Formats: sequence, structure tokens, C-alpha cells
Amino acid sequence: MLSVLVIDDQKPMLEVIRLFLERFGNMNVKAALSAKEALEILMSSSFDAMVVDYDLPEINGIEFLKMLRARGDTTPVIIFTGVGREYAAIQALNNGADFFLKKGDDAQSQLLEMVHMIRQAVDRRNLGRGPGTTQKVLSDALNFFHQAAYVIDREGKVMVWNKGMEKMTGIAEQDILGKGDWDYSIPFFGHRAPMLSDLIFQDDATITENNYTIIEKEKGTISAWIKAIPEEGRQIILWMKSTALYDSKGMFIGVMGKIRDITEEMGPELLNKTNAGITGALPSESAPSSTVGMFDKILGKAKVSYKEGLRLSFREGKHAEAIPFFDQAIDIDPSLAYIWHDRGVCYRELGKDTEALLNFDKAVELSPDDEEFLFSRGELLKKTAILRQRRDLLESAVKALNRVVELNPNQAEAWNSLGVLSKELGKELLSRQYYEKARELIRLGKNRKKTRNPELLV
Repeated sequence: MLSVLVIDDQKPMLEVIRLFLERFGNMNVKAALSAKEALEILMSSSFDAMVVDYDLPEINGIEFLKMLRARGDTTPVIIFTGVGREYAAIQALNNGADFFLKKGDDAQSQLLEMVHMIRQAVDRRNLGRGPGTTQKVLSDALNFFHQAAYVIDREGKVMVWNKGMEKMTGIAEQDILGKGDWDYSIPFFGHRAPMLSDLIFQDDATITENNYTIIEKEKGTISAWIKAIPEEGRQIILWMKSTALYDSKGMFIGVMGKIRDITEEMGPELLNKTNAGITGALPSESAPSSTVGMFDKILGKAKVSYKEGLRLSFREGKHAEAIPFFDQAIDIDPSLAYIWHDRGVCYRELGKDTEALLNFDKAVELSPDDEEFLFSRGELLKKTAILRQRRDLLESAVKALNRVVELNPNQAEAWNSLGVLSKELGKELLSRQYYEKARELIRLGKNRKKTRNPELLV
């Protein structure tokens, strides 16, 4: 009988998985509600496999996986998630996950698939990691993406081709897998030519010589745009992003590429631009103003997508429909804290508090002294802590809201929430003091709260 450790912070989900694996998988299951609890269990027990939820509090599934692999634990791991973001898929692969399973509506088929994955992963561990594992992980992950995405292997042959690529090119996955010699570039250029994924390790000059204009370049990742003329002959502007992929041992296995047609939004300006003189990842202070303006325009596309997301969420209350636009904005420019925050608001309104908190955390990481972002994070932590009766989350909420009142001592809501938290922590005297502070601010008309005006932003 196989032994399995299942880690999920949603107790009902944890119980369903446990019962299913025991009854229909003939497995001995141990459950944990957090990564910390799982690490304590692993100090005295070992397992044939682990099923790990991505959206765990404090230490998420990928961080837990990293900790396992860092200490030499090679136990097969299945990442179970409803998020499916690019970084999760890449990190799962790079840190040695065996499978990536998406949560959805058909629970029975997913749990049957989980049983199959566990058995496959254990068999491979016993016999040696078999071929196709990496491809399976990537294929599952890339089909979570909103955008067209693909992977080429070390020889430049197509390894994964997601549904977005099928829709964009009209080429089915089975018709392109295994093909090389730049065959996969023909739908975009009308002939064979290097894609950005083929130039991942080239210097800036070589990339520019191939008619790409670099937007951003970091170690192992490049974003760029290029003019293209597909087979139908209409000139278009393509935005591309490529990321090098490595296995858990640090061996290079291929490159993931993402593509978007940005002609409608950017075409009029970029179609008249040339690549001359544009060779750096970002313009320097001495760069010509026209070049700087062009980069501002490209990076400004993040704000175009963001505003559409804000319009849908704020004006129309369509939070689920708004999230893909926030996703697009983050893909283009992940450094904009307000996009992470407002995507978090959508998740919060949809009742997905775990996803919301991850986004608020990122917003505060990028902008640690923003009152609005800190308050959103503190309030959600307060709600979660009280519902789950978690002292550690209560203390995290207190820390966030203390920072809010340091920045703005006139915010009555923050003082009131500190009163609630102090009472939950058993600090009655301090709680009464905070409540009195909130009432005083309101009574004297001094209550002030710093927030952006979404109507003006839209």
C-alpha cells in the first residue's frame, strides 16, 4: 500500500482527497493543513509521494517543494492548483515536480487522474525518471495560460504547443510537435526565421540584427517586439517573451515562448519605427526622446490592459472577466504594484481569499509604504485569521495595520481593526484604547483614509 502525504489548507478539500485516495486508490494517507505542519510530519515519517496545493498560506507549494529538494528529498510531488500562472509552472518544473494537476469542477475525474499520477510518479522513481515527464508537466501548465505559449527543446524542436497557439496559428498541436528548422515561425513570418526563443542566449546586437526590439532582458528571460508579415501579407506587430527552462539538476532543457499580437493597440506608432540604435534592454537617460517614448508606449500597454480590467471590475462588477486583463498587464510589466493590488481585489470579491492575499502580498512587496495596499492586506489577514483562528495570521494582520497607522495616524478604520485584533489576541486593555482612538477621530472629524479614485483612473 502506497503512503501519501496530502497538504491543503482547505479542510473540506483535504478530507475529500484523503477519503478518495484511501477508498479508490488503496493508499495510506496522512493530511496536513500547511507546509509547516507537513515539515514537522516529515521529521519523523517518509512517504511514497506527496500531493501539494500551490496556494498554501505563508509557505506556498513551490517554496515547500524547493525546501524538499534543497535537503535532498526526492519524493515524487504532484502540485495541485487552481492558479496555473506561468511562474508556478516554470518553478514546479525547475524544482523537480513530477506532475501539475489543475483544480476544476469535475472533482471525480481529477481525483482519478491524481491516483494515476501518484502511481506513475512512484513507478518512475523506482525505475528511474522516464521520458516525457517534463513534457507532461509543461503541457499541463501551459494550457492554463490565457495567452499563446509553446516550448522548444535544446535542439529547437517543438515540445509543447498550447491551445492558445492552436487558436492563434490554426495549427493543431499534433501537427507541429517534434518539428524544428524554425517551422513554427512560418505562421508568423510567412517563412522560416528565428523566433525570440531561438535567440535566448544571444547578445543584444544579434537579437537586434534579427529585427527584434528588446523591451526587457534579464538572465534567462527576454521580452521584445517585432514587425512580421504572415502568409496573408498584412503587417503586424508581435510581442514575445522567452524564458529558459532548467530541470531540478540545473540542466538546460529548452525555452518557453509566449506571443501576443499587439498590432491593434501599438501598430500605428510601432509600424513606423525602425530598430536602428535600439540595442539595450531599456533606454538610458541619454537615449533619444523618441526611443524613450517608444519604450514608454510599449510598457504603457500594461496600463491599457489594466484600465480595461479596472473598468470591468469597478464600473461593471465583472470581477472574473477583469482578471485576464490584469494578467495581461502583469505579463507585460510585473513591477506595477497597483495592478497586483487590484487583481487581488477581484479575487477577494470572488471569495478567493488565498489568491487575493498572494496578490496583496506582492503589491506590498513592490510598494511597502502604500497605505491602501497595506490596509487591504491587513484587513484580509484579519478576516482569514478570525475565521481560521490562527494566531500567526492575527499577528501578521497587526503588523500590517500598525504600519498603516504609522503612515497615517488619522485612519479610524485601521485603529478600529487593531482593536478587533487585540481583542482576539486577549489584549482587552489595548483593544479598548484602539477603539477609543477610532471613535475620537470620527467625533472630531479628523478621520482620513488614503485611497485612489478608480473612476478617475478609468
